[in-house]
Amino acid sequence: MLVNADFSRRASVAPHEYEWVTSPQGGVERVMLDRLGGEKAHATSIVRYAPDSYFPQHSHPGGEEVLVLAGTFSEDGGDYPAGWYLRNPPGSSHRPSSKEGALIFVKLWQMPPGESRHVRIDTRDPAAWHREAGREVCPLFSDGVEQVSLQRLAAGESLRADSQGGVELLVLDGTLVAADQSWARGSWLRLPAGDGLQINAGAEGASVYLKTGHLARLS
Repeated sequence: MLVNADFSRRASVAPHEYEWVTSPQGGVERVMLDRLGGEKAHATSIVRYAPDSYFPQHSHPGGEEVLVLAGTFSEDGGDYPAGWYLRNPPGSSHRPSSKEGALIFVKLWQMPPGESRHVRIDTRDPAAWHREAGREVCPLFSDGVEQVSLQRLAAGESLRADSQGGVELLVLDGTLVAADQSWARGSWLRLPAGDGLQINAGAEGASVYLKTGHLARLS
């Protein structure tokens, strides 16, 4: 299966374009944002867990990255409410579930084989944030190739992201704008390496998940 599989081109999915697809496990649905392969694939998705749903124990040979958007996501005895960021390295395994239901942003099979760090960050903890170049930033991960963070932009502020290794965004709150385009809360946007699109926050500002550098691994 190929979904937004040409990484040399821009790709975006707005909330009104979400197409919910049932997964092999009952109670779990997903919106495929990009995908290269079948059930075990390079994939970026929005995943929705119904209350009392789960996936059986399974491994992630290519690693897994999760940002909890709503509800509570659970795995192996740990409960992670909205705002938690999780990173499970290649070779890890778990039994994910949700008692109350959850909405999560997930990236699968997108880590280098040598990555070994487990990451757990509560992005709603003020201590996880700092000011960087006048902006509020919550660092999530950096390995010298890719950088992952949450960022809060004031009204009209430029994103100022390094585009040399590609840029990926998920709008968590507010609106992003560029020329005659805009992306509201829940929108996903991917820019290829070297794309210099000028993106600014809308009139109410914006909060975003931002990943840069990672698309260099796919070029």
